[in-house]
Amino acid sequence: MTVFFNLIERLRGGAIPAVCGAIVCVALIGAAGARPDQPVSDSVGVIDGEAIAVTGPMSMEVVNGQVKTVLHNGSDLRVKSGNARIDLVEGGQISICGPAHLSVLKSGGSLTIALDTGTVHVRIEHELPLNIYTPLIQVQTVAIGDGPRDALVGFDSSGAMCIRANLGAIRLEQQLTGQSVIIPQTGDVFLFSGQLEHLRTSAGHCACALQIAKATPPPQPPATQFATVETLPPNEEPIYQFVMPPLIYEANAKVQPEPEIDPRMIVVIRGVRVRPTLIFQGRVEGDAPSAVTPAPTPTPGVASNSSKPTAPASDSFVNRVRNFVRKLLPSGS
Repeated sequence: MTVFFNLIERLRGGAIPAVCGAIVCVALIGAAGARPDQPVSDSVGVIDGEAIAVTGPMSMEVVNGQVKTVLHNGSDLRVKSGNARIDLVEGGQISICGPAHLSVLKSGGSLTIALDTGTVHVRIEHELPLNIYTPLIQVQTVAIGDGPRDALVGFDSSGAMCIRANLGAIRLEQQLTGQSVIIPQTGDVFLFSGQLEHLRTSAGHCACALQIAKATPPPQPPATQFATVETLPPNEEPIYQFVMPPLIYEANAKVQPEPEIDPRMIVVIRGVRVRPTLIFQGRVEGDAPSAVTPAPTPTPGVASNSSKPTAPASDSFVNRVRNFVRKLLPSGS
């Protein structure tokens, strides 16, 4: 009996820690299952541009009936030509003037832009920490109070770096030496070879205007249109079109059922060429009427003489009789 009780005590001594460990594991699993799943969103914003290439994490969303590309943490963007615009999810905008190459990173509510080439113009309305990294310089926007931040950072054709603080201040830090400098609001500087000692005042070397987002109207449903009037080329036969309900095809049926189509739903359209109406515009001009000259007033003596016509000398009675006889006689006599 003593040996039996000792064995029970040993089993209890080894089972109690095992049971406690199992209870702790179940509690951790239950806590993990009961914890609400609220991951921090890594969406950066919607990209819009004509000649762009995006690699890395991204997604597609439908905005106002149009398919848009959404950038996420780690997206790599290349603007081949022209401009591009990123509408941030927190509010604000990033305009990119190409050719440009950059990457966007988002972690812990902070946005980081790794700029390789090109120029970016950033405007942020809310308290979103923003850092722009270049190969040698780190750029950090500093808000004045609760005001917005508007900054321009980029490279010109020679490779020099230009920084402009339109709203708020900008803090520059050299990544190798740790030197830093503050550029006040409305400051515009030029930086050569990534050294803060070569900081010079600039006069707008880099230009990249913010793009105004155009409100895209929602697409209207297509209206039912049976026919359109088209002008056919000359000397061409009329074209007949038949508009009828769509046919139904059942892939699983061995024999297709006869289509039940109402003949009244079939429309025959005959397209012909309409001759244009000729319309002449203008005025007809004739010869100018000649001036009417008044007849001269005859003198009294001349008027009395001219009123009596003179009989021709050959118009006598003898000549009349002679002509009458000649007409009666044959021509040969």
